[in-house]
Amino acid sequence: MKDFSEAASLTPIAALASFAQDPMYRFLSLSPWLVASVLAAGTEQAKPPAGRIVSYPEFASRYVASREVDVWLPPGYDEAPGARFPVIYMQDGQNLFDPSKSYAGRAWEVDKAMERLISAGRTRGAIIVGIWNTGRTRSAEYMPAKAFTTRDVKDVANGYGPESHPIISDLYLKFMVQELKPFIDATFRTQPDAAHTFVMGSSIGGLISAYAVAEYPQVFGAAACLSTHWPAGNGAVIDYLRDHLPDPGTHRFYFDHGTETLDSQYAPFQDRMDEIMKARGYREGVSWTTRVFPGAEHSEASWSKRVEIPLGFLLGIQG
Repeated sequence: MKDFSEAASLTPIAALASFAQDPMYRFLSLSPWLVASVLAAGTEQAKPPAGRIVSYPEFASRYVASREVDVWLPPGYDEAPGARFPVIYMQDGQNLFDPSKSYAGRAWEVDKAMERLISAGRTRGAIIVGIWNTGRTRSAEYMPAKAFTTRDVKDVANGYGPESHPIISDLYLKFMVQELKPFIDATFRTQPDAAHTFVMGSSIGGLISAYAVAEYPQVFGAAACLSTHWPAGNGAVIDYLRDHLPDPGTHRFYFDHGTETLDSQYAPFQDRMDEIMKARGYREGVSWTTRVFPGAEHSEASWSKRVEIPLGFLLGIQG
């Protein structure tokens, strides 16, 4: 005769099957222990696959200060040695993965967002390169130089810190294009062409992302710019992009903003940018999209909630 000691030595599913074969104990298939154990086993099996991070704490450059670079490899990267992946270069890398390292203790958790998209079967994923900023020189590196000519960051940062450094974003892009990207392509299995190389950021990180595509259209095929800080220089970057947007047949842009805190300033500037996109031949919903998120603030918490949307845009996921 079967008893609970025998059942305890079996796996939950085997125990359930064993009891089901014995008429005297079929009712035990409804016991809380069996039901809870089987459900727990099912939950464990349903965990999404996880990627992994390779970190370079002091990535050196001839052009800008050294910094940490984190490279997130998607689930399946190690198991499929013949597979190559698109690459997303993201600004403010310390805010992407680990809340303990991020601004205000809140990360975008972009790795978890990508894993959800992969688990849903919507994409096979991408390599994410998180480029840390350098603190006090962040504005100097992210403010698009050609939009401001001789003005320094102190004149255009609009509350982004006490920087008075000359704008060095052109040097920062040289670091990305001439040093970081060749290293990533040589070290990891990337799809190195522009059609599979993207750049992404928020606030002034959105400015430098759009600037990167305009300055290096042969390198970057698309940009995702969240809560883009267009008010810098009263829209100077919008004026620059009007004359420097790349071919809408081969390049794509994602823009968005919320309606609260700093994002409450952005709507009229984004409207100007949208008119330029139309005039330059970009097709809304195809090569360009602008999204508004009512109630969203200018914060990592808000960007984390919607990060799957720009990721999907970059990777060509519909809906």
